[in-house]
Amino acid sequence: MKNPFLTGGTIVVSICLGVIFGNAQTQNQSRNPGAVKKGTHMTSRASGTFEVKLNPQDEGVDAVVGRMSIDKQFKGELEGSSKGQMLMASTSTQGSAGYVAIEKVTGTLGGRRGTFYLQHDGTMTRGVGELNITVIPDSGTDQLVGLKGKMNIIIADGKHSYEFEYTLDETP
Repeated sequence: MKNPFLTGGTIVVSICLGVIFGNAQTQNQSRNPGAVKKGTHMTSRASGTFEVKLNPQDEGVDAVVGRMSIDKQFKGELEGSSKGQMLMASTSTQGSAGYVAIEKVTGTLGGRRGTFYLQHDGTMTRGVGELNITVIPDSGTDQLVGLKGKMNIIIADGKHSYEFEYTLDETP
C-alpha cells in the first residue's frame, strides 16, 4: 500500500496540519491571561503564532511509515525555534491516520531562556482528530528547568497559533 503522507508535499502538510491539528479540540477553553499561584509553582498561559515547515524524508512511496523533519518559528510569549522529527501512518480507511513527533524548542518562554522537548501524539479517526502535546518531563534547561506543560495548536484561516499552559518554579 502506498503511503499518502509521502506523496506530494502539499498534501502531506494539509493532512498532517489541517486535519489532525485543525480538528484537535482546545484542551483549555479558558483564555484568562496571566498566572495563578499554586504552591511553589506558577501556572501560566502563553499564546502566540508559529510558522512550520515539514519536509518529507525520502523513504520511498511504498514505505509503511512516513517520516518528516519539523522546523518551526514561534512568536509571542514563546519566542524561538524548534527542530524535530515526525513519524506517521495512514490506514486504508479515508481520514484515519496517526502520528508521533518530538521537537526540541530553543528560545524564551515568559522571559526565561532555555530549551525543552515537546512530545506529540496525534490520532485521526475518519476525519476526527485528537492531539496531545506535552513537555517531556525534566527536559527543561537553563532558566526553564522544571518546566511542565501542555500545548494546544489552533489552525484558523490557514494561520497557525498555539496556547501553552505550563508551570515553572517561582524563581528563575
